[in-house]
Amino acid sequence: MGKVVLVTGVARQLGGRFVRRIQRDPRVDRVIAVDAVPPEHHIGGADFVQADIRQPAIARVLAEHSVDTVVHMDVTGTPLGSGSRTSVKETNVIGTMQLLGACQKSPTVKRLVVKSSTNVYGSAPRDPAVFTETTSPKSLPSGGFAKDTVEVEGYVRGFARRRPDVAVCVLRFANILGPSADSPLASYFSLPVLPTVFGYDPRLQFVHENDVIELLLLASDEPRRGTLNSGTFNIAGDGVLLLSQCARRLGRPTVPLLLPALSWAGTAVRTLGVTDFSPEQLRLLTHGRVVATHQMRETLGYHPKYTTAETFADFAHSRGPGLLPPEALAGAVDRIAALPVLAGGHPTQSAN
Repeated sequence: MGKVVLVTGVARQLGGRFVRRIQRDPRVDRVIAVDAVPPEHHIGGADFVQADIRQPAIARVLAEHSVDTVVHMDVTGTPLGSGSRTSVKETNVIGTMQLLGACQKSPTVKRLVVKSSTNVYGSAPRDPAVFTETTSPKSLPSGGFAKDTVEVEGYVRGFARRRPDVAVCVLRFANILGPSADSPLASYFSLPVLPTVFGYDPRLQFVHENDVIELLLLASDEPRRGTLNSGTFNIAGDGVLLLSQCARRLGRPTVPLLLPALSWAGTAVRTLGVTDFSPEQLRLLTHGRVVATHQMRETLGYHPKYTTAETFADFAHSRGPGLLPPEALAGAVDRIAALPVLAGGHPTQSAN
């Protein structure tokens, strides 16, 4: 008998992709796909079970199918369909509590993989240049998805202490981007004009959705020789990008605003449902966040196929050209920088 894998959050594109991918693993016998609503996309030969993980019924699903591996992907910052922020928080926190309670009672569960986020570190002015897995945040997130992930990881650590026989892997993903990315940051980058915080140019990291799928697959299996896939790991592509570089590569102009004005504008666009300018996203767009990925490479044994820059390039290509063609914008920036006035010299007739 092969493995029986239960995956939560399959109604989202990323969850559906992972379900289709793990079915191709010859060591997997059955895949149980779980979500509160039926997925609109194809999930292959997986057995779909419509169940709300916030309800105790999830324990019956684990027992009926003798699940030995649980991949918890239903931890997210965006509502599905017409859902609200309240329902998202309940699914993230209460749903995780119910799922962990069911796993604790199940004698067949041997491995748990949790999709988390580098949001657990927050974004603050006195943050270290680079976060490691053991770095404590300078300022704990006070709300939103970041606070959800902190609570989720706290419950996961408690479960790991109570069930030391279960291999637990927590993957802290940086901002996930790609052609089918659905996140507040992806919505922000899709705006025709990008509002930014005046005086700040934050450093950002990205991880490609293809790497996310492969990492979840790696974590859900037995560790390869010389590696360990139990523990907590930062996940991000190599390198960083400044927000200004992202804007230029998208060909989208920026509008620097003072933070109070941007907060007000964020409230307005959030009310209109255009994008999510939550306080945590504003902090990210102000202070940025960079994490170390040594453990991902040395312990987990994974080397991302996409760098941060390549991930963003693939995302930008899928979104189409902006108001300003990137090549023309880059050329204009180079020409302006080369002017003698900016170079410290005197203006020439040709420059004028």
